[in-house]
Amino acid sequence: MTDTEHTENDEDTTGTMYDVVVLGAGPVGENVADRTRAAGLSTAVVESELAGGECSYWACMPSKALLRPAIARADARRVPGLRHLVEGPLNAAEVLAHRDYEAADWKDDGQVAWLESIGAVFHRGHGRLAGPRRVVVDAPDGGRHVLTARHAVVVSTGSRAVLPDLPGLDEVRPWTSREATSAKQVPGRLIVVGGGVVAVEMATAWRALGSEVTVLVRGKGLLPRMEPFAGELVAEALTEAGADVRTGTSVTSVTRENGTVVALTDTGDRLEADEILFATGRAPRTDDIGLDTVGLEPGTWLSVDDSLRVTGSDWLYAVGDANHRALLTHQGKYQARIAGAAIAARAAGVPILESDPWGAHAATADHRAVPQVVFTDPEAASVGLSLAEAERAGHRVRAVDVEFSSVAGAGLYADGYRGRARMVVDLDREILRGVTFVGPAVGELIH
Repeated sequence: MTDTEHTENDEDTTGTMYDVVVLGAGPVGENVADRTRAAGLSTAVVESELAGGECSYWACMPSKALLRPAIARADARRVPGLRHLVEGPLNAAEVLAHRDYEAADWKDDGQVAWLESIGAVFHRGHGRLAGPRRVVVDAPDGGRHVLTARHAVVVSTGSRAVLPDLPGLDEVRPWTSREATSAKQVPGRLIVVGGGVVAVEMATAWRALGSEVTVLVRGKGLLPRMEPFAGELVAEALTEAGADVRTGTSVTSVTRENGTVVALTDTGDRLEADEILFATGRAPRTDDIGLDTVGLEPGTWLSVDDSLRVTGSDWLYAVGDANHRALLTHQGKYQARIAGAAIAARAAGVPILESDPWGAHAATADHRAVPQVVFTDPEAASVGLSLAEAERAGHRVRAVDVEFSSVAGAGLYADGYRGRARMVVDLDREILRGVTFVGPAVGELIH
């Protein structure tokens, strides 16, 4: 049966048959569908929210739309002949309107049309596994559809924000990354809890838009997974921009009193704000997709082999955030291409991995050498291991540090350019174990 042949009888008994069923229509799921359709496999894509996923509506696109004006203004203020033209505040209404445009006003017509243009069948609704190779979709209109996969079911449901276990937190209606990137107005006062990427990017964006921002970090500094100087330089810049950055501070309770958020800390402080953002980690969105019906634990990260097939299964695959290899969109898309190729090869009876371990069917990219950029001012970019990580792994290494202010030409980019680079050199193998850059526009260098 082809992907366009639907009958009531099929749905009432074995379900509509496809070669591949993809759970999740974010950029990762879309890429899987693109590859399997290109290989001639009928493919259904199931999405409970918006086709295009987190990246299009609540992460990559809206966050960069919020951050770009902030960083462009900061850059202009460091260029002779321009700084006097950009001393005023950002036009928040224009920034938010452009953010809305880039997020397609949270409508997925274009993304659905693209899926249909490649020949995939889009099912809107909540999809759950119902045993091997079967997915039950509860549609928004109350209907139920049963999909059966000949060859593969692919989990690409992504991850979600984790909130701490604080009494009464639900009543406070805290922001997560989603609310932080989609808010319709600038809060007068914003508390940001956390020191990772989401925390520092959103602190940068909303401070530039006029919020009084307080950042509360439980640990010693910002960006704890990077070299210490990265967090230090970003913290200095946030402080200079008017944010209040407090390290070694945890929130012990939070309430909303007459519309005002009141947060108490373990240092004895009482803080008031209009909104509070918790950017305290991610968890897999696998808690309600029927993993228990195939012998897996709901709510867990899914372990996979290099063809992205779930450990112990010959038909279930997991790509992107769900397998916890690297929670980055570009890595998820890479995995999606590999998974699509592996599924197509297996469907055609082509043996893979054992005979072709370095070919197009194995995600063998080094998970420790994934480039990433934090779009703050200054930007922080890294690839590979930090010095501490390399030493913990037992490598004999040394750090080579360079102050960008001493590099010829840095002054051409910005007056008083401040930044730093570190290379972690393996003394035995004479290779780089890691590189970190911090400074304006260093995201353009990390590749």
